[in-house]
Amino acid sequence: MTRLSHEQLVRRWPAHAFDFESTEALEPLERALGQHRALDALELAVGVGQPGFNLFVIGAPETGRFDATRQRVAELAAAQPAPDRWCYVNNFHDPVRPLALRLPGDAGAQLRDDMRQLVEELRSAIPAVLESDEFRSRVEQIEAQFASLQEQAFGELVEEAQKQGIALLRTPAGFSFAPARDGEVIPPDEFEKLPQPEKERIAHAIRGLQERLEGILRQAVGWRRAHRDEMKKLNREVTTFAVGNLVDDLVRKYVALPEVVAWLEEAAKDVIENADIFRAPAEAAQAMQMQQEGLPPLRRYQVNLLVEDGARGAPVVSEENPTFQNLIGRVEHIARFGALMTDFELIRPGALHRANGGYLLLDARKLLMNPFAWEALKRTLLTREIRIESPGQQYGLISTVSLEPQPIPLEVKVVLFGDRMLHALLQAWDPEFVELFKVAADFEDDLDLDEASLPVYARLVATLARDAKLPPLDADAVGRVIEDAARSAGDRGKATLHVHRVRDLLAEAGYQASRGARARIGRADVQAALDARRERSGRIRRHLQERILEGTVLIDTAGARPGQINGLSVYSVGEVAFAQPTRITATTRIGEGNLIDIQREVALSGAIHSKGVMILSSLLASRYAARQPFALNASLAFEQTYGPIDGDSASLAELCAILSSLANVPIAQGFAVTGSVDQSGNVQAIGAVNEKIEGFFDICSARGLDGSHGVLIPASNVRHLMLRDDVVEAVRDGRFAVHAVAHADQALALLTGRDDLDALVRARLADLGKLRQKLLAPAQRNRHGRA
Repeated sequence: MTRLSHEQLVRRWPAHAFDFESTEALEPLERALGQHRALDALELAVGVGQPGFNLFVIGAPETGRFDATRQRVAELAAAQPAPDRWCYVNNFHDPVRPLALRLPGDAGAQLRDDMRQLVEELRSAIPAVLESDEFRSRVEQIEAQFASLQEQAFGELVEEAQKQGIALLRTPAGFSFAPARDGEVIPPDEFEKLPQPEKERIAHAIRGLQERLEGILRQAVGWRRAHRDEMKKLNREVTTFAVGNLVDDLVRKYVALPEVVAWLEEAAKDVIENADIFRAPAEAAQAMQMQQEGLPPLRRYQVNLLVEDGARGAPVVSEENPTFQNLIGRVEHIARFGALMTDFELIRPGALHRANGGYLLLDARKLLMNPFAWEALKRTLLTREIRIESPGQQYGLISTVSLEPQPIPLEVKVVLFGDRMLHALLQAWDPEFVELFKVAADFEDDLDLDEASLPVYARLVATLARDAKLPPLDADAVGRVIEDAARSAGDRGKATLHVHRVRDLLAEAGYQASRGARARIGRADVQAALDARRERSGRIRRHLQERILEGTVLIDTAGARPGQINGLSVYSVGEVAFAQPTRITATTRIGEGNLIDIQREVALSGAIHSKGVMILSSLLASRYAARQPFALNASLAFEQTYGPIDGDSASLAELCAILSSLANVPIAQGFAVTGSVDQSGNVQAIGAVNEKIEGFFDICSARGLDGSHGVLIPASNVRHLMLRDDVVEAVRDGRFAVHAVAHADQALALLTGRDDLDALVRARLADLGKLRQKLLAPAQRNRHGRA
């Protein structure tokens, strides 16, 4: 009754299971299949406008979680209003702290273009008014006015000096006085011949004139200052006339935006104060200012629009490299004359700027692997503003003067993608994570297959093929794809939702169809793709099989031996898993109830395997030593294994090997056994059941199937069977068998062909108990005698 029929080994979906001939007739899927729970959570996160309702998408990447989430978010975002745009402009009072301006719609791009146009117009308008005849005339008037003041003051001084016989001389060192006669300076030797009273008069006169000259020179400083003020006033007046109308037009255009109007007014004042940079030719002005300050002067009037106008609706941004600066932006620098220069035009936006007012999609693992990025994201979400600064500034690592742009208010929904372990770790160890990501969207790995979901899954296959521009599939090919999807899910009643795997299979099947010049993908193409995939990844599997078949690794598939059994080990190499038989041996002897796991003793046993052996020891003790001493020592070994092993799927085989050795009853070597046991002897389900059956089948098939070979599996694993066609055919023909057992006694009866094994074990244990008592008797008498 434990032997399974070939119909129980696989579930088929033939062409008649569908109501279409080809996927051409199927409508595409609009939403992710089987992910309604995750998509409902997504809509909750989008719909709740309160802080902290950001989304963490949980699931394997192969489920298509990113594409499905992005598609749904984009649909919801398209119905939402487009956010305002942000730009940085020069702070004319404090250039180190640029100002942030908020503009609706395309007003940001318009303001940027308007300011560029304004600068171009000022380049011609300001030089025009500063070089006009009227301006020159007024300049000449001011020059003449101040020249006349100087001429009058110096004329009076010269006249007074001449009256006193003194000449005013202009030398390279400045002004000086000297005695004169008839307009000629008296030579020094003649001056010495003058009477002493005359000399004293001349010296006194020169001192008085010198003091008066000093007073005139002091007045000249004030006159020059007044002259500069008058010129500035004139320049302001003329420039205001040139600038006023141009700026007034912009002010009227942006009158609904007070912050923009205020900045335009400040820009106009700055243009008036710095009109000279417009007066010189553009190239000369740029060169002059760059030599003084390092950057072109007219940049101060530009507008740095952080994000260009995008599509309608809220933005949906995905950042593939979420570094600190890629998230919050950065301030770039330009090397000029041996120094690093920067200004507001070199502020570059980050992903948060591009997603502001919309949605930002990030991979959680990449985010956490980038230094400072996770903390920066949390800080911006908590403060609800984007503050651009370098990590060095933030942590005080550098003291270089840089810009401190005004923070920008943030309104964004962040969607993180990660696996369940990462989500659990963040919940456990980061208190802020719980406050910031209150919604989790858990993507399913598989879908229950029933009459309602089967046609929908067929539509998924059709949609994947259509999106990849592959040929359509006929109904039989869809059935074969679903069969592989059920095997990938590990359950014949389910189909995997790892759409990437399904998409890859369709691509490979499409390649097989193109090789045969077929317009449709058929079942044979899908099967050929699966066979080719198995062959490509089979190098290690074939190598291990060769070692068994050539006798290097000892595996018996014929005869019977006590204390020896074929277990099944699973190997995982990347995404490929396969199984090979492993010889398990057990030895028993008189002892004190110890079960020695050799793998554990040499630290080659994982925790789960050690747990399985301890359960096995408990089972033996409770079953056979409830009322008598357990006079048994047993040893277990996985032969010819040279690396760590783990898992409890060999505990049924280990139990059978121990009892076989204890009863000295041979086990048929044509069988392999897999399954775990509990303390009552019930056989429990294990993983990779298909790979284990096929691994032993391949060895037996290579040696020749004669009907004596088979595999024992837990009865609870029957629903997981989706075996290869060659295995199913061998079972159908009676050349191979698969048995499903629910209790260890069933397995022992099949392996030994005897139903009295339990009695033999008890009898052997009773004999060992008596022998142990006999051996211990002399020692006990000696202890009593000494007492």
